[in-house]
Amino acid sequence: MKALLFGEILWDIINGKPYIGGAPFNLAAHLAKMGLESTLVSSVGKDALGRKALKEAKKRGINSSFITVHPNLPTGIVEVNLDERDHPTYLIKEDVAWDNIVLDQDLIGNLTKTKWDILCFGTLAQRTKENRELLSQIISWAHPHHIFYDVNLRQNYYKKEWIEKSLCQSSIVKLNDREALVVSELLFGEILKQENFIQRIWQEYDLSIVCITHGKNGSSVYHNSKLEKVAGINGPVADTVGGGDSYSAGFLFSYLCGTSIYEAAEFAEIIGNFVVSQSGAVPKYPKWLGKEIENLKYKIKK
Repeated sequence: MKALLFGEILWDIINGKPYIGGAPFNLAAHLAKMGLESTLVSSVGKDALGRKALKEAKKRGINSSFITVHPNLPTGIVEVNLDERDHPTYLIKEDVAWDNIVLDQDLIGNLTKTKWDILCFGTLAQRTKENRELLSQIISWAHPHHIFYDVNLRQNYYKKEWIEKSLCQSSIVKLNDREALVVSELLFGEILKQENFIQRIWQEYDLSIVCITHGKNGSSVYHNSKLEKVAGINGPVADTVGGGDSYSAGFLFSYLCGTSIYEAAEFAEIIGNFVVSQSGAVPKYPKWLGKEIENLKYKIKK
């Protein structure tokens, strides 16, 4: 299976320690660990952090041939602060390499020749006009079987029109319960009850699947006019950075393996719970989790 991801690659600074990150990078890394051919479209600076980021991508099994090196802009940095409940807040540097992602004709040609199972993107990398235009072009070039949009709101880097267009371009959408409140007010002028909100965006934007995550309280998935609620797993929490990205990876991997929507969300909860119990967004998987992944791959072969 082949996954194409678009967006930011950056360094999260957590308690003074750098961690490679960016939601698309984290998602790409998890999908690669699960066995997908994972390709990230992004950009880094012509600097030490950029070189280190490319090494990290290779180390984690991500195809980095679509990660370009910007000659003038630096590699992205984000300062992450955790509150008493371990919820992260972000200070995101502007005018960095991933704000100006560019593909040359050779890369565009390679992209159009490949059969993509899924294309994934978020909102943050759309904060520049250039990236929004490139994303739309990539969607038209790639012709993926599924298009996944993780709303993933950060600071004030979102606008109603960006979200609306992204919803129109997507088949699978994920957001957390706090983002659902913001998006409900942006799109509909009021904060709808969650079930009404999830039904309305599913119908109005012709979506296939909508996922809303609730942290320790699990998640809700909507498909074929049916809402299903999946219980959370109350395990230990080291930090929540990357928890949403790992949920996305678990859901997409399981769904692409042919499980039901409910089973995909259950597996997403397992992956997400493990990741938040560790430090860093993409920790090493234990053997028991590797076996779960192999069992899902077996479904494809059958």
